[in-house]
Amino acid sequence: MPGLRAFARLSRLLLVLALGIVMASAITLGERLGLKPSCQRRQRWTCLFMRYLVAALPFEVRVIGPLPLQPMLWVSNHVSWTDIPLLGMLTPLSFLSKAEVRHWPLAGWLAEKAGTLFIRRGGGDGQRLSQQIGEQLAQQRPLLIFPEGTTTNGRALRTFHGRLLAGAIDQGTPVQPVAIQYLRNGQADPIAPFIGDDDLVSHLMRLFRQPHGEVIIQLLEPIPSLGKERAVLAFQAQQAVQLALYGADGWEAVPRRQAKAA
Repeated sequence: MPGLRAFARLSRLLLVLALGIVMASAITLGERLGLKPSCQRRQRWTCLFMRYLVAALPFEVRVIGPLPLQPMLWVSNHVSWTDIPLLGMLTPLSFLSKAEVRHWPLAGWLAEKAGTLFIRRGGGDGQRLSQQIGEQLAQQRPLLIFPEGTTTNGRALRTFHGRLLAGAIDQGTPVQPVAIQYLRNGQADPIAPFIGDDDLVSHLMRLFRQPHGEVIIQLLEPIPSLGKERAVLAFQAQQAVQLALYGADGWEAVPRRQAKAA
């Protein structure tokens, strides 16, 4: 039964990836013909693709809180590669991703054509990165970053890096904290986290063999950035996500009744 389930889900995913290839190929063709699509159009296409991709993943998704009405710098905790489609389906966004993703088969090419900004971890290019983020925000383009800098197992947060928020301060752009939580049978999902030496295909097949898990996405109160020190802004965002995910006393799942009512 798990094998048949995985095969059916994989078949559906391949159809969605085929759609992504068509969309990315259209962007590539347009570039060669001198008809480069705008970033806003890429964001809209990417959002549409993410919605189809999430529909092919084995998750039931609950969203708590309203979408922001203005472009913001989105900051989220980071558990899995699936964070990207789950958050990207909510609204047209650009992404900041580690440089290794650019070299992933197919996924890296799709990410590049979607307008993703790539960062080299430990590359010492913090000022250049801050400028890139600031340029995106100055053009009213919402951007999603994972300020922990890596994925976790979903049971604790790492420190949010303030240097990634400097661009928001420079532009006076509010920060939209986001808390994403993976649950299975009411507890922290042990399958969804993408950590350690895991590879994308193996992780995907483990997800596909299991029944549906639950994902709760909380869009928290935006935080003004104007006039703040980047360390202060990062700490405030981290505290907001920490409280939403684990409460005041540690790890605590969001009650299912609350998630459905939102």
